[in-house]
Amino acid sequence: MPLQNFIRYLKSKEKCMPYALLFLFSTILYSQDDAGKSDQVKIADSLLVLSKKEMRVGNYKEAFLLVDKSLDIFKIIEDDKYIANCYNQIATINYYKGEFYDAITNFENSRSYFKKAGFQNGISSSANNIGAIYYSLGDYSKALDYYKKAIQLHKDSENELQLAATTQNIGNIYLILNDYENAKIYYEIAENIHEETGNKKNLALVLSSIGKVLLKEKKYDFALEHFENSLQLALDNDEKLVQAKVFFNLGEVYESKFSYSKSLEYYKKSLEISKALNNEKKESSSLIALGSLQLKLDQKQQAINNCKRGLEISRQLNVISIQEDACKCLYDSYRSTNQFEKALFYNEQMYSLKDSLNLKETTNKILNMEFEKEILKDSIANSIKERKAELAHQQVVQKKETQQVIFIISGCFILLIAGGLWHRLNFTKKAKAVLQIEKDRSEHLLLNILPEEIAEELKEKGFVDAQNFETASILFTDFKSFTETASRLSPKELVEEINVCFKAFDAIIDFYDIEKIKTIGDAYMAAGGLPQPDTNAVKNTVLAAIDMQMFITERRIQNISLNKPAFEMRVGIHVGPIVAGIVGVKKFQYDIWGDTVNTASRMESNSLVGKINISEDTYLMIKDEDDLAFEYRGKIRTKGKGELKMYFVTLTKSHRGRYTSRSLDSKVIE
Repeated sequence: MPLQNFIRYLKSKEKCMPYALLFLFSTILYSQDDAGKSDQVKIADSLLVLSKKEMRVGNYKEAFLLVDKSLDIFKIIEDDKYIANCYNQIATINYYKGEFYDAITNFENSRSYFKKAGFQNGISSSANNIGAIYYSLGDYSKALDYYKKAIQLHKDSENELQLAATTQNIGNIYLILNDYENAKIYYEIAENIHEETGNKKNLALVLSSIGKVLLKEKKYDFALEHFENSLQLALDNDEKLVQAKVFFNLGEVYESKFSYSKSLEYYKKSLEISKALNNEKKESSSLIALGSLQLKLDQKQQAINNCKRGLEISRQLNVISIQEDACKCLYDSYRSTNQFEKALFYNEQMYSLKDSLNLKETTNKILNMEFEKEILKDSIANSIKERKAELAHQQVVQKKETQQVIFIISGCFILLIAGGLWHRLNFTKKAKAVLQIEKDRSEHLLLNILPEEIAEELKEKGFVDAQNFETASILFTDFKSFTETASRLSPKELVEEINVCFKAFDAIIDFYDIEKIKTIGDAYMAAGGLPQPDTNAVKNTVLAAIDMQMFITERRIQNISLNKPAFEMRVGIHVGPIVAGIVGVKKFQYDIWGDTVNTASRMESNSLVGKINISEDTYLMIKDEDDLAFEYRGKIRTKGKGELKMYFVTLTKSHRGRYTSRSLDSKVIE
């Protein structure tokens, strides 16, 4: 079959190509002699072009079979540059299918053959592509390493087009690190190059990236303008993947503007295109975004289904950042449906994934600093060279014009005096700054020990007057069987576990504007309504106690799942008059006294595990609150106080979700 007819046949049979080729190549490859190599190159090149066309419309299986046959031909011909092109195409197919590690392997193969061929642009392109895959996997450290290699190779070969692509990728890393100014700088460099070279596809991508920065900065109108321009370019050039990305970004803008119907429409368009292209990474992102939005629209079961599917795909792809978004969506969804055990499970997953990403982000920030440091070193080296040249020139001038010596000496003397004065001024300025830092540190430590009003009084007068409070709510907590549980932990583990619990308690009482008094061993004491009286103090103290019990319950579930010892807790609250003040002059602390404190302690010791026990005085002050439920326990005999009426308190079922949300947001979790 003549070459032109064969190529025409290929173009007319694109859909059945992979199967028709099996016979034809057995004839073509082994019946050609050396004189026929040029025809083989044209056939293989045509197959490569067709493979790229199939890939653009998401027919990855057909695209792979086409390029695989093309690779066979080029290997027989032993054309290293074209072999590298084939591996590059295979790697690109791997990437779009979400086979990221296979893609890295094939881009490395591509780079190896480009080196054999001595083709610099190909080597740099492969380095950039490997960096892009590590970026997709969330490994920004390795991504930056490859981008740096690619940039140097681009500069050596003066390839502006590829330099722009890599510059744009570095901008993406700055965007991940929330360094919006530097991200825009890199994006705008890439934008200028793409406009000059007329590269419409990459121009559409960079406009979308700039829009993403503007979205993060909440400049919604400017972001929309960039996304719409990007979309128009993508539609004009039939760039389906770019269209999917821009539709997703438009969905984010309209969701941020609370235009949920428009946002839903754009997320669905992004999902539809991603599925058609078999792009699982973009499909998973679109599913999760859609699920999160459906939760806001109270479509809870649809939200759960979409986020679960998105999580499954992202786990298969091993993309951590998308998994985190999926767990966040499922946590919110299950919490809204009062399925707290499932919510807790996904909450733990989310924090675990977030920690993993934070470690990588920290690494990237350090690498980023090192990258800029290298640029700074080059700049300093150039400055030193320029300075040396300038000094050499001055020496020549001095030899020729000796009459200027006196002027130079006088000038140096003046500069010396000025330098001394500047040094003195700078020293004074630094000393003041150091003193201010130490003052701020002391202020911070003092406020950690004392309430702000008490600290101010102590600084002003050198002592603090005792204060009477007619109505203060006193809260005590205590861990059940603390000694037994502690015996199963090492000293370090015991301190760490108590610290996790008390850090959470600190955050909770801070949220409800309650004052921490002290901790004694495993007991925690706090008070509401001081140092400033507050009409809501009693209720806030009860709500804080509910959140504390909720935290301990969730912590216990977590520890048991890890086969670790877990604490259980009792809580007691009483309301009444107290005296507050500072005792001692060394290691002083703000403390409270009075029979109210003793009664609150009795409420705690007579409580039950997982319960909040309150006195009758406390009950009478909050009994009309519609979000609280009470269980009368009758009169209970207490040590030194006789029989006291007691009540258990908790949230009503209809109000539990609201306060659960607040408590989870306010807690410090390990």
